[in-house]
Parts: sequence; C-alpha cells; structure tokens
Amino acid sequence: MEFTVTEPQWAKERLDHFLQHQLEDMSRTRLQSLIKDEHILLNGSPTKSKAQIKLHDVITVIIPEAQPTEILAQDIPLNVLFEDEHIIVINKPEGLVVHPAAGNPDGTLVNALLFHCKNLSGIGGELRPGIVHRLDKETSGCLVAAKHDLAHNRLTEAFSNRKLTKIYLAVVNGIPAQSSGRIENHIGRHPVDRKRMTVVKDGSGKEAVTEWERLSIHDGCALIQCHLLTGRTHQIRVHMRDTLLTPILGDTIYAQLSRQIVKAPRLMLHAWKLAFTHPITGEELSFEAPVPEVFKPWTDKVVETLKS
Repeated sequence: MEFTVTEPQWAKERLDHFLQHQLEDMSRTRLQSLIKDEHILLNGSPTKSKAQIKLHDVITVIIPEAQPTEILAQDIPLNVLFEDEHIIVINKPEGLVVHPAAGNPDGTLVNALLFHCKNLSGIGGELRPGIVHRLDKETSGCLVAAKHDLAHNRLTEAFSNRKLTKIYLAVVNGIPAQSSGRIENHIGRHPVDRKRMTVVKDGSGKEAVTEWERLSIHDGCALIQCHLLTGRTHQIRVHMRDTLLTPILGDTIYAQLSRQIVKAPRLMLHAWKLAFTHPITGEELSFEAPVPEVFKPWTDKVVETLKS
C-alpha cells in the first residue's frame, strides 16, 4: 500500500508517527520493525523510523505474509445465537479475548471457534481466522464470524459499507446534559498513550459516528443506547468520555475508577443487537444478546418507565 503526504501538518513529522495515524491498528513497535527490515520505503528507498517526511513524499508499506502459526483448538464453551454452514453468531462473554496476541497466546474466542467449527475462513489472517469484527476483551455481546472466505469477504464489505445495524448498551458515570444526540467527529491514536484512542481535530484520524439515547438513570448514572454507524477502535468508550464527558463505568483505560459514582465489577458495555443480511442466502438476520445481570438496576428502570 502507498501513502502520499498531502497535508501540511505532517511536514517534518517522524515517519513512524505519520504511519501510526494511517495504520491505527498497527503498533509503533511493529511499524519500527517493518522500517528496520526495509518493508517500508520512503520515496522508494529504505529509511529510518525517525526520518522526517515532507509534502508529496511517497511512503510504500509492504506487509510480509504471516508465518504459519499453529493455533490450538480448545474446548471453550460458546453461547451460540445462530449457526449454519456459512457463519456463526455468538454472545461473547466479558473477559474473553477475541484472537491470540501478545500476552494472550490461547484461551481466546479464535481457539474456541477452531474447536467448535473445525474449519474457519483463513482470510482474516493466520491469527484471526474467521474474525470479521471484534469486541474488546471487557465487552460482551453479539459477534459474527465467517466459516469460509466468500462469507468473510461479503461480511467485511457489509461492515465497511455500513450495511448492518449495531446497537450497544453502556452505563456511564454521570448523566449527559441532553437526552439523545448524534456524535460525529474523527478518532485517532492518542499521541502519548498508545493504548488509547482520542478525538482528533487536525484532519487526521478516521470518521466516527455514534447516535445515542439516554434510556434510564439509577444512582446518578445513566444507561445509554448507542447505535454505531462506524466501527472505530474504542469508539463508544471515546465518545462517552470525550464528547458526553461521562466515561463508561468500569473503564480501566478511559476513566479514573476512584472517582466513579458506582463501583462497577466490569466495563459496562454490551453489544446488545446485531442485524445484517446473510452473506450467502440474502436473508435478513437480527440477533439480540441477553443483557448481563449487572445491568439490571438500569434496565429495570427502563421497564418501570415503559409501564408508567
């Protein structure tokens, strides 16, 4: 892939810093390794991570093919919402990592899917077979995986073109000033803390759109329904904190837990509903992952409101 430097704010910026904003799913360490191994070229020539880029520079990124890695199929229980020969939809529990990575070589959803499905789409990569989208480890709820490459390609296209519906529930620390709204801005990697994302206003980052509605209030905290129109990393977590100024309860990355009104036992974020067109049959599918018991004080308030 190629990137051309067209925006003045990137002039004299380090090469690795620029690429971090373009390839937000790739760590700085990984980028520096690719530069060192001459898989990233500046104007056709090998370079260094600290090289300063200029307007109209052309940066070529060559991602080497992943070395075959044998992933262990593990008999980990799955809560299956739907399954056929093409796809599987599960209710992912809180605490389950989606795919192997540093610090989580096994015990992941991918390990469980390999055992359950036997054969999975390989197009997601050696370490992410079948995975079309992901949920954070601390987030529970609906997740779809593909069993073969055609289903994987079509689902990936549907996600990219926003041809599906994703509804989340979040309990936030405090009460937003408004009862509903639409958040539309850009999200990029935090310039200092690489584990975090943040709202950016300099033209970098990627478009992030969330429609939200306050459903109930309990103990000074609000239950928020979020409709994601894009799928950026940590999108809801960033929008709740940076835009609504009410971080999600139990968020160890974006909130100061000692200052939260309610001490939550987990990240209070749940992928509640998922709807899309079946990638092979064309059938309209809709799924709902039961809301975890820990949300009950707030969901009960919604029921009370509906009854009144």
